[in-house]
Amino acid sequence: MAVPKKRTSISKKRIRKNLWKRKGYWTVLKAFSLAKSLSTGNSKSFFVRQIKD
Repeated sequence: MAVPKKRTSISKKRIRKNLWKRKGYWTVLKAFSLAKSLSTGNSKSFFVRQIKD
């Protein structure tokens, strides 16, 4: 028979939430850094086709 689980404490919930937010923060930081390097042309891992005028 199904038994209800014990309630998770507020502090434990806050810790998990902050870990989740931190992971998103680092992903955004990496993406922004990559975009910046692509826009300045300093990227070593991507080949961007240059548009000639």
